[in-house]
Amino acid sequence: VADEINENRLKTWNTYWNALKKYADNGKISLPTIPDGCVHNAHMFYIKLRDLGERTELIKHLTEKGISAPFHYIPLHSSAAGQKFGEFRGEDVYTTKESERLMRLPLFYNLEEEQVEHVVKSVLSYPGWK
Repeated sequence: VADEINENRLKTWNTYWNALKKYADNGKISLPTIPDGCVHNAHMFYIKLRDLGERTELIKHLTEKGISAPFHYIPLHSSAAGQKFGEFRGEDVYTTKESERLMRLPLFYNLEEEQVEHVVKSVLSYPGWK
């Protein structure tokens, strides 16, 4: 069963990666990278947009198509618990900026092939790619 779950997720992950590679190649987005000699379990698929505004617009576009594509995470120093219990030292050069670019596409075991195709078509139809 575990192999079947992993194969299903890898198939979806690869479908997303192959469909979006041209946008990464022309600098519109960044895609996950897997270092040579490494394997992954496709537990999630993210893209990085150019900035928060573009990510917000793509999430809105996908929501209108019935697709949930949440942003990836809130930096610990920005979270309520991080502000209450933590301490940020130094300058935030990367964390916030990178977190504002990240967005996840749906990826779970029982995601049907038709649903994956709908996600791909919806992402590719985003007007911001033009």
